[in-house]
Amino acid sequence: MNRFALLTLYRSLTRHKLYAALNVGGLAVGIAVFLVLALYVRFETSYEKWLPRYNGVYAVQTVWNLPESPFNGAYPWTMGGLLDQMREDFPGTVGTRVRGGKGAGNVLRGGIAVTDDVAQVDPSLFEVFDLPMSRGNGRDALRTPTNTIISESAARRYFGASDPVGQTLTVGMDSSDAYRVAGVFRDLPKNSDLNFSILIPLPRTPPSETWFHWGSSSLQTFLRFDTPATAQAFQQKLGAFVDRRGLKDMGKDASRTQQLKLLPIARMHLEPQGTQSASRKMTVTTLGVVGLLTLLIAIVNYVNLATARAGLRAREVAMRKVLGADRRALVEQFLGEAILTVAIAAIIGLMLAELSLPLVNAAGGLSLTIPYALVAPALVALVVLVGIAAGSYPAILLSRFPAATVLASARAPGGGRAGNRIREALVVLQFGLAIAFTIGTFVLVSQTRHVRQTDLGFKRDGLLVVRSLADSLIDPAQKSAVVAAIRAIPAVNDVTVGNSAVGGSGENNSDNVPLPGVVGPGPSLRWVVVGPRFFDVYASRLIAGRVFDDAHGADDSKPLGKGAPINIVINRRAIPTLGFRSAQDAIGKTVGGDRPRTIIGVIDDMQFFGPREPNSATYYVYSRQPEKAGTAVASIRYTGDPHAMVAAVRSIWQRMVPQVPFDGDTADKWLGEFYEDDDRATRLFAIGAGLAVLIGCVGLWGLASFNTARRIKEIGIRKTLGASSADIVRLLVGQFLRPVMIANLVAWPLAFVAMRTWLAGFEDRITLSPLYFIGASVLAIVIAVLTVLAQSLRASRAAPAWALRHE
Repeated sequence: MNRFALLTLYRSLTRHKLYAALNVGGLAVGIAVFLVLALYVRFETSYEKWLPRYNGVYAVQTVWNLPESPFNGAYPWTMGGLLDQMREDFPGTVGTRVRGGKGAGNVLRGGIAVTDDVAQVDPSLFEVFDLPMSRGNGRDALRTPTNTIISESAARRYFGASDPVGQTLTVGMDSSDAYRVAGVFRDLPKNSDLNFSILIPLPRTPPSETWFHWGSSSLQTFLRFDTPATAQAFQQKLGAFVDRRGLKDMGKDASRTQQLKLLPIARMHLEPQGTQSASRKMTVTTLGVVGLLTLLIAIVNYVNLATARAGLRAREVAMRKVLGADRRALVEQFLGEAILTVAIAAIIGLMLAELSLPLVNAAGGLSLTIPYALVAPALVALVVLVGIAAGSYPAILLSRFPAATVLASARAPGGGRAGNRIREALVVLQFGLAIAFTIGTFVLVSQTRHVRQTDLGFKRDGLLVVRSLADSLIDPAQKSAVVAAIRAIPAVNDVTVGNSAVGGSGENNSDNVPLPGVVGPGPSLRWVVVGPRFFDVYASRLIAGRVFDDAHGADDSKPLGKGAPINIVINRRAIPTLGFRSAQDAIGKTVGGDRPRTIIGVIDDMQFFGPREPNSATYYVYSRQPEKAGTAVASIRYTGDPHAMVAAVRSIWQRMVPQVPFDGDTADKWLGEFYEDDDRATRLFAIGAGLAVLIGCVGLWGLASFNTARRIKEIGIRKTLGASSADIVRLLVGQFLRPVMIANLVAWPLAFVAMRTWLAGFEDRITLSPLYFIGASVLAIVIAVLTVLAQSLRASRAAPAWALRHE
């Protein structure tokens, strides 16, 4: 482009400031939304790809297939001794194990323990994960049982500016021991599920009795292969390996019940676990589609306005031809103007994205940054493509008009009926997507609010859960003393202990329950150990029978001999699973085969887990001293201020068991962690949807302005022939409402399919009511009317004499 063409572009933008602001601003906002959501998708799909040679690393998954089991599906956890057995059967296997991770251990400082991300690993860790070291040699460091390597942030946290190598750190996991710091590795990036900052060697003596028990899971196992073909060949051998090794614990054909599957580590972050739906993958896909569609709406809006306004430049084109410009020069000018205009929008969009990232990071709990080396070339390509799309109409079509015909015409050509139909179709597309976004926002907000307010089967207010009571560094006597001290707090109504609690705290166990007269091992049910007054503390609803008490000796499962019947309480979901017609029908019945269990009560379902995890059939067993029965999680019913209660329990904890960090909070806080991903997705979706609607309104306003200006003479003639201002307003508003109404035909099916798929991931979900669709459509119509009403009123009030003289 020459200087004259640039001057023409400048004058065009400054002469029509509002049009330029709408056109460039709408495209800039669309580019900004696309950039931010693309960065989010890129971040979520980049997990573990920072690792050198990540393509060769695979996580070993345990895949369960049990009748009606709540734990069916694939999990990235394995038996502790699995790698040992793999090395025995398949010499040369390269692998490592990671036990622990986020908040799994503690560090003792000044007599007080603080929680940290501690993990036990094999010395072969660096054969699988090439962690970048800043000090020391990681491969050699972990070969010594008393050595540890720590992250740079942990080094600063515990040793300040001094050299950490050679210093001592007291770390607690299974036991509290002193370790010598032998190396420092660089902090792991945010896009990693390898959550550890302190690495210590796995103990040479198995830390649990179930270390080599098939059916247990205690850690993660990772393997490295040279090629995908090698990994696939290894996968083919795992069925026979499970049958051979699992024979003792799981019987013949163990691989029908439990399988082992290799999962590329780069896919692990987005893969669902167990019976959970692929919520994270769906969220990433949805937001990526929102970003693309928002950009599409902005591009359609820009092209629509650009082509509409181009018709007004027909006389300019004719004058340029008369003054000697050839068609090639005109094509180059119009394409150049369009590309430069889009470039301005891209720069503004990049600035908006940069300015909005802090807000988006705060709203979504993210840490996104713009990688300019990747974004800049992508924006250049986008500028060229959109510029060509927007500039093709004036460059090719207008340059073909004969100059004499255009100059002799009473009005500039604007595309005629075909041009209007194309612009209407683009408006339909814009508002169709905008209405679909609005419906999606309504549904997402309603569902996230529903899962927060739904009845979970217990009283969540005034409930405090202390997870740290389960720590293995606390002996049973200390646990009983801590529970007694907490019970003495004046605001505490009662305390109970069990191996499970709200928020998914504690253990997840399942067991097959053989049924009388039914061949086979029976359905698999979740089982929970509860202590005295457990159901009273949770205020659970009794449907039939009774709950446990100390007056019935058979209630306590601990002192009874092998094969002796025990009493159990089941939940509502277990009634049909165990083959009973009703709750009353189940009372007094015995199930369990050679381990008889007599049902004494039925309670309503209690949902301790997330809204995407199906509520499962469960039975409860009783222990008078659950502190001695393994995992012990304390649940506290209290009155008063929750912050004061947490502070009071923490004070008792730090006084009685300072060697273990306190880990306790309200039930609402633990449950809130389950809702974070969906809340974040809803916020980002709502932001994208709101901006998409805004861009659509900008396009409709610009198009209304253009068409109204073109019809000034028509309006003057209509008023001269007797049309009132109200008639003119109805005519103009009706014209622009037509594509908005038609847009519902695009929006409703699209939103219905998308929202039905998203809601399918929830156990408890709202009904996809027609009100969401009608409400979104009404809102779109109101917005469209308000958008064009001002221009319609202004045009209808114009004096007929002025309108007839208007050029």
